[in-house]
Amino acid sequence: MFVIAFVAVYIIGRAVILPVADRVFKSRGMEEHARRPLSKVVFFVVLFVAIAIAFGAAGLGNFLTALATIGAAATLAIGFAMQDVLKNFAGGVFIYTDQPFRIGDWIEWDGNSGVVEDISLRVSRVRTFDNELLTVPNSQLTDGVIKNPVAKDKLRLKFVFGIGYEDDIDQATDIILEEARNHPEILDDPEPTVRLTELADSYVGLQSRIWIAQPSRADWVRTRAEYVKTVKERFDEAGINIPYPQRDLSGGVELAGPVTSADVEAAGDD
Repeated sequence: MFVIAFVAVYIIGRAVILPVADRVFKSRGMEEHARRPLSKVVFFVVLFVAIAIAFGAAGLGNFLTALATIGAAATLAIGFAMQDVLKNFAGGVFIYTDQPFRIGDWIEWDGNSGVVEDISLRVSRVRTFDNELLTVPNSQLTDGVIKNPVAKDKLRLKFVFGIGYEDDIDQATDIILEEARNHPEILDDPEPTVRLTELADSYVGLQSRIWIAQPSRADWVRTRAEYVKTVKERFDEAGINIPYPQRDLSGGVELAGPVTSADVEAAGDD
């Protein structure tokens, strides 16, 4: 009776529960690498339920109760010993279900940044832009704030151009906007904008805000570099100054007493 009940429940679970779970995962837009470990979890749940029902059908309820008690105590002990592992496992499940990032995304967290290469239930692997591979416990990626600049199909870039106080703000603004409109990778919608944001000690800050489509780290760096370079060249042609930071020093030096020729000669000998 035990074998019959086990086989029957197991077959029903494999034929019904697993396909339904897989369809639910697909409906949430989960990729294959994310569905696979969760499907294994569902499989083990089906297996456990099949064993439990088989024990009950075979009239071994007391044995099953004792086994469940021992299993609960063992689970409690293992849970205390493996808190960090279980925390990372739960973090991996949240990453699969909430999808704050995917493989291939550029992410930033806790002062780190890179491209996601792999996501497992316990850890995620991120390749930095210095070609270093970081193995990150999933709990670190779910407990804090994750920045995903490529989650959407558009990304806004900001850059502050500093010009001198004697320079023409309107002329500089026109140049910044013209170069943004002329760059093929910068979008016209939303249109580029420029705002005066700073009146610093040595310069007037004009913040340019531009948008690019289908962003990646490489596109972001390249587009910004090309754009800033062309604006700088136009500033040079128009005679618009990008000032260096300046500091004015004032004050004097006080001497303890009059300096004699003997003192000067003695200092020279030293």
